[in-house]
Amino acid sequence: MAELRIAVFASGQGTNFQALADAANQERLDGASLELLVCDKPEAPVVERARRAGIDTFLFRPKEYPSREAYEQEIIAELTRRGVELIVLAGYMRILTSVLVKPFYGRMINVHPSLLPAFPGVNGIRQAIEYGVKVTGVTVHYVDGGLDSGPIIAQRPVEVLDGDTEATLVPRIHAVEQELLPWVVQRIAAGAVELDGRHVRMG
Repeated sequence: MAELRIAVFASGQGTNFQALADAANQERLDGASLELLVCDKPEAPVVERARRAGIDTFLFRPKEYPSREAYEQEIIAELTRRGVELIVLAGYMRILTSVLVKPFYGRMINVHPSLLPAFPGVNGIRQAIEYGVKVTGVTVHYVDGGLDSGPIIAQRPVEVLDGDTEATLVPRIHAVEQELLPWVVQRIAAGAVELDGRHVRMG
């Protein structure tokens, strides 16, 4: 069975990218290979992580293009050339258009630091603390073009402790992200994830 070719999109530190690279290196992704990092900030730390891991990069600066659609067309051409079958958004901070979402629907996932549908969008951890919830968590979901609104694949809870601040909660959320995301990718690579409307079944 051919390996599932994956492109990871990231914009920043790349801790979730690193978790995937480590899982691949330790042969915990079962038939998946990281083919490419797509990054909109060529100076971001994630680029150095990819270099150290021996993973190719596609780097671009959005301001050099006339529109989002223009650079997404170029990204699609690169993904097609490499035979990429799954996109993993791991801290990619750009809004996607239908140019990219439509051809990859059901083959594009995102990790989000809350138990969706609660606290979508930016600052999900801060939103949870400000709201006063006792439990938040991590969601991995398919991307459908809305604001963190795609079908949910997997979720894990994280307790919000008395006295938690964003600074104390963030590391616990990130630790769960770095466990859950590689696990979901492995299940997809194994053919154990089935998308049916808004419902996702795990085999």
